[in-house]
Amino acid sequence: MPDHIVSKVKHLGADPRRPKQRSTITEERGKDVDSNFWETYKKVSNEYDDDFLARANDDMGIILTFAGLFSAVNSAFIVGMQPNPGDTTNALLLYLIQIVANGPNAVPDISNLSSSTGYSSLTVWMQALGYASLAFSVLAAFGAVLGKQW
Repeated sequence: MPDHIVSKVKHLGADPRRPKQRSTITEERGKDVDSNFWETYKKVSNEYDDDFLARANDDMGIILTFAGLFSAVNSAFIVGMQPNPGDTTNALLLYLIQIVANGPNAVPDISNLSSSTGYSSLTVWMQALGYASLAFSVLAAFGAVLGKQW
């Protein structure tokens, strides 16, 4: 310990280099040097912890907001990448019109209509990335909710 601190503590009636003993001066004040230190430490650490928790709570709120907005925009893009079911419906309606116009004996071949058309690899990759980013965004929002509730 620096000598100026030792001299101040000795002035109070205690030598920090010797084993702890209660002094009459600190007993008059109601607290010894160690309890005063720990009280100050508790006060400072509580202020630091409260500040840290407030910042972390604010950060989790920002992450939660961003993840929610990103998920909404990402979902809109995913819906836009889906194939148009109206094309199949329009083809089936055209076949019904042909049946009505040509009679029931002229049934067109509908085997080429399929709900699972061949998609290009680029389309598959784009949809896979869209769904993966949506999953990670929802996971980030879930983590933020857990962080705020903790």
